Amino acid sequence: MKIQIAELINDSIVDGKGLRLAIYVQGCSHHCKGCHNPQTHDPSGGKTIDTEEIWKVVKKNPLLDGLTFSGGEPMEQPLPLVDLAQKAKNSGMSIWCYTGYTWEELIAAMDPRRELLSLVDVLVDGPFLLEQRTLSLPFRGSRNQRIIDVTKSLSSGEIVRFME
Repeated sequence: MKIQIAELINDSIVDGKGLRLAIYVQGCSHHCKGCHNPQTHDPSGGKTIDTEEIWKVVKKNPLLDGLTFSGGEPMEQPLPLVDLAQKAKNSGMSIWCYTGYTWEELIAAMDPRRELLSLVDVLVDGPFLLEQRTLSLPFRGSRNQRIIDVTKSLSSGEIVRFME
């Protein structure tokens, strides 16, 4: 399955807990003021790659704890990420996802974004807000963004914050 990406970062320690392969997808309709990846906004930028090629990169690194979907906006290309997430989950890996959408928007979605959400372990939600920018909070860029334990939140019906 094809996906448009900006880049792959192997051995990332800043895109979630543990050693991760960060997949920066290409394309984002949020256009947050002050975004640190504005080059990922254009959906026709970056490069097209098959998810099987990405999976080969994953399999070459036995030290990886999981995958992180970032961008750009991962929820704007949910189907290829569902493919990767299913493979990762079957291999015992965790999935982190950064999105400009809120939990509430994704829970209400009746489309492939909801399927992707169901495979994610930890969701960092909400748009980057320049006026709430911070360098003091781990794994997020602005104070409005939440780190959500998706599995616990889906089972309880309430947002459960991920314990850092």
